[in-house]
Amino acid sequence: MTKTASEFDRAMMRRCLELAKRALGRTSPNPLVGAVVVQGETIVGEGFHPKAGQPHAEVFALREAGDRAKQATVYVNLEPCNHYGRTPPCSETLIEAGVSRVVVGMVDPNPKVAGGGIARLRQAGVEVLVGVEEAACQELNEAFVYRILHQRPLGILKYAMTLDGKIATSTGHSAWVTTPAARQLVHQVRAGCDAVIVGGNTVRRDNPQLTSHGVGHNPLRVVMSRRLELPQEAHLWQTQDVPTLVMTQRGANLPFQAFLRQQGVEVVELEDLTPKAAIAHCYERGFLSVLWECGGTLAARAIAEGAVQKVMAFIAPKIIGGEAAPSPVGDLGFEQMTQALPLERVRWRSVGTDLLVEGYLPSSEGR
Repeated sequence: MTKTASEFDRAMMRRCLELAKRALGRTSPNPLVGAVVVQGETIVGEGFHPKAGQPHAEVFALREAGDRAKQATVYVNLEPCNHYGRTPPCSETLIEAGVSRVVVGMVDPNPKVAGGGIARLRQAGVEVLVGVEEAACQELNEAFVYRILHQRPLGILKYAMTLDGKIATSTGHSAWVTTPAARQLVHQVRAGCDAVIVGGNTVRRDNPQLTSHGVGHNPLRVVMSRRLELPQEAHLWQTQDVPTLVMTQRGANLPFQAFLRQQGVEVVELEDLTPKAAIAHCYERGFLSVLWECGGTLAARAIAEGAVQKVMAFIAPKIIGGEAAPSPVGDLGFEQMTQALPLERVRWRSVGTDLLVEGYLPSSEGR
């Protein structure tokens, strides 16, 4: 029996990832999982986990395979579960189906699983190969892993700026900093997130829609506003197709709260409206990832409070100039260059004529 991954194994694992992505943004608080059943080198069953409460990917793939699952190899990008939750353990389902080999992309970080599924399969005599295309598997479910390890959703700060670090002109005009290709990528990023957060200034200045524009799943649109001094005419109050949540201070502008609720907007009053409190609320709702598309003042506070872990900076080859033109991150209180937050695991790529730089803020207590 093969003990190391073949190129075919890696190709099948990449197929698992493709299947898993079909449920992008829809599975919270569960991970994105795809599964493939193979006899020889022929795919006889495929499946993916569509959303929480629905069967897991292995179940759908085994159903499609039927009797052809006996002595087959099953590929799955995340370790099969070994506990009873809303659904029975997948490890037992695989054993009952009579599969001979299971290839796993990565171990499940959930303490309820964490190697238990792999151990159960091996105990039943099933050959298990672990760690195939592991980096890609980890990347796909980075938000799930972060939520499990830190008990809060992964916070992603996204912004677009000019080559001289401006997100708008000195008058506040910002449409558009980047090209259509970059904006299309942003729509894809939104489709993979559970919520997108902005502040009141963004609503007043830009009147955004914050949807995926038909690319995929639409995230919950979240507005943070202390005083609710917001316009009555705004795209975000149109909730027929996409929901909106407004977070505010307890007792703020009650007439406007009533107006929002009449529009179908959910309003949540908090004792202290902060990014940390907002993230805690998102965790309670089962969210895996939150996209911050806010202005510099709220972005700075979100970073300072540990509500941001990942940064996606789109840089356009344009120069605006102007001391009053806003930048993507407000005052963090740093006075020395040595205090600057260096991004880790940095990657960059071109998107049309723009540049996307991605990286992670340094780990710290509270981040």
